[in-house]
Amino acid sequence: MGRRRLDTVHVEELICAMASVVLPKGLSSPRLFRESIHPGPNMGGCFSKPKSVEVKVELSLLDKEKEVDGLSPNGKASPFAECRANGALGHGSDDEATPLPLYHRSKDYVEASVCHVKDMENGQMREVDLGSGRALLIKEHGEFSAMAHKCPHYGAPLVKGVLSKGHVRCPWHGACFNIATGDIEDFPGLDSLHVFQVRVEKDKVIICANKQALESQKRTKHMARCSAVINSSTGFSHVLIIGSGPAGLVCAETLRQEGFTDRIVMCTMERHPPYDRPKLSKSLECTAEQLRLRSADFLQNHDIELFTEKEVVALDVKTRTVTFGDGVMMEYRKLFIATGNKPRPMNYKGKDIKNVFHLRTPEDASSIVKLANNKNAVIVGTSFIGMEVAAALTDKAHSVSVIGSETVPFKKALGEKVGKVIMKLFEANRVKFYMLNEVSEMIGHHGQLKEVVLKSGKVLRADVCVIGTGCVPATSFLKQCGVHLDSKGFIPVNKMMQTNVDNVFAGGDVVMFPFPPRNNKKVNIPHWQMAHVHGRVAALSMMGKPTEIKTVPYFWSAMYGKTIRYAGFGDGFDDVIIQGDLDELRFVAFYTRSEEVVAVASMNYDPIVSRVAEVLGSGKTIKKRDVETGDISWLIDKGSQ
Repeated sequence: MGRRRLDTVHVEELICAMASVVLPKGLSSPRLFRESIHPGPNMGGCFSKPKSVEVKVELSLLDKEKEVDGLSPNGKASPFAECRANGALGHGSDDEATPLPLYHRSKDYVEASVCHVKDMENGQMREVDLGSGRALLIKEHGEFSAMAHKCPHYGAPLVKGVLSKGHVRCPWHGACFNIATGDIEDFPGLDSLHVFQVRVEKDKVIICANKQALESQKRTKHMARCSAVINSSTGFSHVLIIGSGPAGLVCAETLRQEGFTDRIVMCTMERHPPYDRPKLSKSLECTAEQLRLRSADFLQNHDIELFTEKEVVALDVKTRTVTFGDGVMMEYRKLFIATGNKPRPMNYKGKDIKNVFHLRTPEDASSIVKLANNKNAVIVGTSFIGMEVAAALTDKAHSVSVIGSETVPFKKALGEKVGKVIMKLFEANRVKFYMLNEVSEMIGHHGQLKEVVLKSGKVLRADVCVIGTGCVPATSFLKQCGVHLDSKGFIPVNKMMQTNVDNVFAGGDVVMFPFPPRNNKKVNIPHWQMAHVHGRVAALSMMGKPTEIKTVPYFWSAMYGKTIRYAGFGDGFDDVIIQGDLDELRFVAFYTRSEEVVAVASMNYDPIVSRVAEVLGSGKTIKKRDVETGDISWLIDKGSQ
């Protein structure tokens, strides 16, 4: 092992340099622990009086590794630098117990004994109270760890999630967090979690946590700053991102997290900074500020320039230039296209009638709610957005009518059996369905909508209409530019999210990408969660750190307080195996293809969808026969308390 000798230094300088300790007022020199410098009987864990002591110190490679191990995730000295960070049971016998150093007993930290070492078995999680807040205590492979207890996405209790192979998967929407670092490893969501120090002393499990971290729960990964001196009006960006949805935003943040220090510009047709679009149809009264994912200040502080109300109308891949709708041009070095979808065109008479909406923005949602208040609302289409809007308007509108082209809602995505019970749920809430039908004409009075005429001849009274008949990729500006589009307007990309043009990447709803579970067949999966993954993979590819997609598609829908969770890729399923009680809306639906489970949906059966996502994500297969027996106890997590 190589060694290097340090010059003579003062003890207090050495300690502050190694551990970045901020000393309390009146104390200038921390005394070293007995195992670090000198085995004297009075060294303990307390502070000495200010005193200069000169020593000769040798650091080996092993010592330097220990130094790093003693740092907490934010780079500060760990409150238990002398303890094993993972809280292994072998540490801290009765006669070796060392008191917590005085400078970590400040008002900024809380310490609590939370359980006996034998209270938890391997693979278990427990939510514990530290007095100033709660934490998630985890035991895996004989070692304890602790982290924030709520998923930073929507606040789900992680104790009800799935613990597997060093990470916890959220029970609601499938996000994964590393139990050692708290880092987010799978999406949705942007933030990571705080982790807390754990030690075992006299068979007691003790957690020490920073009070502020305990309160905030979530944290943002460190991001580099832009070192390039460029005026905001300069027509050049090292990375130009078109679109401010989850793919674009995660791409920008990942670049900064990975140390990218050149200019990043993100442009969008939206008026607002990035916001949570899936909530629009579930919670129509939310404002843009309430839906906000990142504020303009946050983006500015991390040198991610946001250009709002900027539509790209042309791309020249030869000169690496985009043209905006106002005629302004911008050159780029690398381009990421994440423009998402736009509403599918629908043919009917009366397109100039007002009060007909495609729900796209918070302003649309607000207008829909106001116009529907005690009035007649008509929803065209039984997509997830259309059905969520219908559910959201039930207690506001005088009447809600839904027009669908299939026999039941969600037949293609969830199957006829599940579609029927969901339809019954809506009918129980006074929603009227007109299935196997289409709109023929919108009739208005003085330009305002009054009636919707169906092709069957049925006339529906309508004061507001929301069209939710599906979407098409927003890629028309790419025609004849050199970026390949398929027959439906999607952008084919490789596993690194790169298009056929060098330095042009794409992700989110607009792409066809290689999907490993289908032997890398190119598919389109327009999920909010999947767009996050695309953004990260594209950013890493730009940085020369290629990584493959290793996620399981995950989405959710909420109606009347009931949530449907779905994981996998069920396109082309040939059978549906139902376990549970459909009529009671407590069920699991397994979607099979060629005798293999390819997707799962559930209602009131958490965390089974996250459990199946774990199994599928590990590369294992679930056979149809495994779920036909009725015994799915092997899929239900019993490791939380």
